[in-house]
Amino acid sequence: MPTDTVPPRFPRTSPYWPVVSHPLLRRVLPGFAVSALGDGMALVAVTWLALEVAPPGQRGVWVAIAVAAYTLPSAAGTVLFGRLLSGRSGAQLAGWDATVRAAALAAIPAAHLAGVLTVGLYVVLLAASSLLHSWGSAGRFTLIAELLPHRHHLPANAVLSTISGFATVAGPPLAGIVIGWTGPVWVIAVDAGTFAVLALTYRVAVPPVAANCPTRATASRTAGLGFIRHHRALLGLLALSFGFFFLFGPVYVALPIHVVEDRHASATVLGSYYTAFGVGGVVGSLAAGYLHRWSLWPTIVGIVLGFGAAMLPLGLGAPIGVSLPAFALAGLIWAPYRSTSMALFQRTCTTSELSQVLSANGAVTVLAVPLGTMLGGPLVTAIGARDTLFLCATATVALGVLAGGLTVLRQKTSLRRKPGEEASPGSALPSTALLESVPAEDTQRS
Repeated sequence: MPTDTVPPRFPRTSPYWPVVSHPLLRRVLPGFAVSALGDGMALVAVTWLALEVAPPGQRGVWVAIAVAAYTLPSAAGTVLFGRLLSGRSGAQLAGWDATVRAAALAAIPAAHLAGVLTVGLYVVLLAASSLLHSWGSAGRFTLIAELLPHRHHLPANAVLSTISGFATVAGPPLAGIVIGWTGPVWVIAVDAGTFAVLALTYRVAVPPVAANCPTRATASRTAGLGFIRHHRALLGLLALSFGFFFLFGPVYVALPIHVVEDRHASATVLGSYYTAFGVGGVVGSLAAGYLHRWSLWPTIVGIVLGFGAAMLPLGLGAPIGVSLPAFALAGLIWAPYRSTSMALFQRTCTTSELSQVLSANGAVTVLAVPLGTMLGGPLVTAIGARDTLFLCATATVALGVLAGGLTVLRQKTSLRRKPGEEASPGSALPSTALLESVPAEDTQRS
């Protein structure tokens, strides 16, 4: 049989094959994997080092501040550097974020060796490391949009999510081993080194190209938020994402208290819940690439509904034999959300707009989980841990029902519009009408 008539076999039939075989992405992905593992280790090291350098009696406060400093300044960075970074290529944005992170994190062990590392300096350096994080995340997904056609965006996003998922599962145990040998400050040093590798990868693996939309000195620092505000589909997605993440925030407070006080169980049981969620997340990330033929908006709404339903057994006080698999299922359902929501942005925006829009989206959504976590304390105190979990689950289901109802309503409104009548500016629908307008065989962009 002639070789050109042999049907393709796995892995060439996988939706991931065009991603991992892409001549540029296959050079970038190893660097991203190394960096993701370093960040997974930092999940433990950031809090552990805060415990070591904080004054006695103030550890709880400084741990919270350190965790916030490692994430929240990225929201400010979106506005502060909007004019400077708007219109840059995806590789530039991701590379600059990696460079800043490597430098700021490397300063922590350097200060430790010099004997000048205080908790205040530690928090300042963590904050500096996260200033470009929203731009760096936007740069990764912008690079995908620059290199791949629409039909490969979701699998490519899923590859990034899968790598991050594996790192979240493997990183913390590895960090525990390194901390036991040398201390948390050297885990931070390892994290800095992995970001240096990533910065070098973007510099060497991706050839310098002119940005699609040159930065304008007069560009608004909030251009991305302005674009989202005038595009109903993206505004609806931003609102849904914020609500979804916000309602998960109290779980970080309620779950440990539920395990200890309601179930009278050990830290091992709590770790089992987190491990189950992480393993489910890895499986869900792997599965996300196979959703590329699904309509994105209904898929996103279905994820919100399914996640809320999977969280209900915890809130209902189901036995561990039921609630633990349910929490793993929740992780599996949760995982494709980021990949699918990013694909919706990638299909809706041009590459010149995408980095600004994704950075603005990240600046808003990065606040959601911390705000929800802050609400978790008063909620648990007022109604108890189990009822807080139940409230979060039911509110998430309600959020999904609301989003689905609004989608159906807008679809009906669109169908009733008279022939020839044009939609008003910014009235794009978060529906399959918007998503299926993209040709199935669009040409590859570079």
